[in-house]
Amino acid sequence: MIEQERHVLVIFPHPDDEAFGVSGTITSYIKQGTPLTYACLTLGEMGRNLGNPQFATRESLPDIRRKELKKAAEAMGIEDLRMMGLRDKTLEFEDDQQMKQMVRDLIDELEPSLVISFYPGFAVHPDHEATARAVVRALREMEPDERPKFHAIAFANDTEEKLGEPDVVNDIQSVQTEKLNAMRAHISQTARMLEMLEEGIKIKDPEAMKWVTNERFYTYKDWSIDPGR
Repeated sequence: MIEQERHVLVIFPHPDDEAFGVSGTITSYIKQGTPLTYACLTLGEMGRNLGNPQFATRESLPDIRRKELKKAAEAMGIEDLRMMGLRDKTLEFEDDQQMKQMVRDLIDELEPSLVISFYPGFAVHPDHEATARAVVRALREMEPDERPKFHAIAFANDTEEKLGEPDVVNDIQSVQTEKLNAMRAHISQTARMLEMLEEGIKIKDPEAMKWVTNERFYTYKDWSIDPGR
């Protein structure tokens, strides 16, 4: 059973970040009746894929990804979806203070008991890292007794070497269908991976089953340290 929260705030830079990493957890919270807000910073309009077979163009992709994001939110049961309007693949060049303030404004408005995002230094993509820094900076300036919990996704190659085993592992087996539907919603980006994943699930391949069995998170280790660049 996933621990009950007052309100959960999920912050990621791209449509589909939530589907791969936390859609089972999101669905589980919503099924428990926990209010949940998903703030997606960009539309992923610079995404590498245009469908397989191709059905999007560079010009049509932003609108397609907006629609896919809404469809994914519906699959998970998200009612409070925020599209924050930043530009894909440019978050590392946004003003650090403005990024932090954007996150802090969401926290002040929603008063979440839990924030979910990426772990700085272990999120691989520059947009992921910029988002993680903004979240940690917004949280670390809060008083410890007022600060929400922070569950972070980390998937760099050296994650377990440096951070150890995940601190939080959520069993999502009861919401496998919702997770797969959230991933299917982002079909312009996920077609090839879904084909391989669904085939692996049929034969119960251990690597494939990991995606629909549990979702793993780390808690931030030292709030006295600024994540830096």
